Amino acid sequence: MRYDVVVVGAGIAGLVAARDLAAAGREVLVLENSPVIGGKLRLAEVAGASVDVGAEAMLNRRPEGVALAAEFGLEIVHPTSATSGIYSRGQVRSIPRSVMGVPCDVEEVAASGILSDKGLARLRAETVTEVDDDVSVGDLVAGRLGDEAVDRLVEPLLGGVYAGRARQLSAAAAVPQLLAMARRGPLLAQTSDLPRSDVPVFASLPGGMGQLPAAVAQGLAVRTGATVRELRRDEAGWALTVGSTHAPETVLARHVVLATPASAAARLLAVVAPVAAADVATIDSASVAVVTLAFESAVVAGLRSRSGFLVPPVEHRAIKASTFSFAKWDWVRKAGGDYAILRTSLGRAGEERTLQGADEELVAKSLTDLETIAGITARPVDAHVQRWGGGLPQYAVGHPDRIARVWAALPVGLAVCGAWCDGVGIPAVIASAHRAAVEVGRAQ
Repeated sequence: MRYDVVVVGAGIAGLVAARDLAAAGREVLVLENSPVIGGKLRLAEVAGASVDVGAEAMLNRRPEGVALAAEFGLEIVHPTSATSGIYSRGQVRSIPRSVMGVPCDVEEVAASGILSDKGLARLRAETVTEVDDDVSVGDLVAGRLGDEAVDRLVEPLLGGVYAGRARQLSAAAAVPQLLAMARRGPLLAQTSDLPRSDVPVFASLPGGMGQLPAAVAQGLAVRTGATVRELRRDEAGWALTVGSTHAPETVLARHVVLATPASAAARLLAVVAPVAAADVATIDSASVAVVTLAFESAVVAGLRSRSGFLVPPVEHRAIKASTFSFAKWDWVRKAGGDYAILRTSLGRAGEERTLQGADEELVAKSLTDLETIAGITARPVDAHVQRWGGGLPQYAVGHPDRIARVWAALPVGLAVCGAWCDGVGIPAVIASAHRAAVEVGRAQ
């Protein structure tokens, strides 16, 4: 049997692309390597409560995610008024309003105490430098505002989103708004003119973002445990080799969408689009782990005004962030009942050693840092460790041009989508899936 479209990968990108194509009347089959769908949107039970152990929120100020949830009648919720902080110079300090670490009010930075006097003085004395077509976020900000601004303001925010390093991530890909500002002139003058917004930054679903994949997958033909090992051309489109080497199966398709991580996409493209494959193969990824912990509610009662904290690499802690889910989301507080649920995140690009060892070691590292930073000395009543090997693609300088070259080198009838293309956030991934569906639609 020959399918009209085969989508490889049943993360949110693959499911959205498949749904778009099915809605347009195309016959679609989705093949997923793992036993479950959803990719990095996943739920697990901790202390009797079902909570996210992958992405726990999406940008609310970008429309694709909330629009998709609304299509399925899913309720949208926003964080509570609890505020997040940055652990810097011995304590958790309020995060100044900023554009990815470039402050909108220098006096807020001064009041926070995040920077030393020397670092604050350098920040105030912004140096306007020339900007290349693309540059790393760290080099851009350090040249303007100093190294300490990068180390203590930019790094923790980028680490939370990309698990990356500021001096390795492309400004054009990660913070194009900041790059555009730099080309116009001084950064601080422009960020200080940005109006405050009452629109919440983040949104989620009561019950967790992990519910979204199942909603999108309704009515789709999805096969799990179906590893695609090879992609090649045939006389009427594409042939995919699926399954083990001992019992391979050939699936035929007129069109193919690759909604896999970059490493898998590069492997599948190697024969049919070698130029594209070569570019995709250069996209590195960072591995991370999410440790979810449940405590007796009384243990963390004093932390309810905080939604969590970020940790810059310069502090040399094992965790890079902690989310006090019980304080950030009303639905988590209710689901937890007598227990307060929070999570830590470990792992940045180049820090694979942090994730080595048994799950118990990651829990122990998390508890050590939570005691130092947040004063939590109690033992948890339950713990869950979710590892995301190669879970976050890294956008090296020149990434937008790289992705443009990939698209230009793809043969007709073949499309790609996913976090490695145009953005790691849920709305950006959904947008990449919409684009892939549109490209396939053009190749009738």
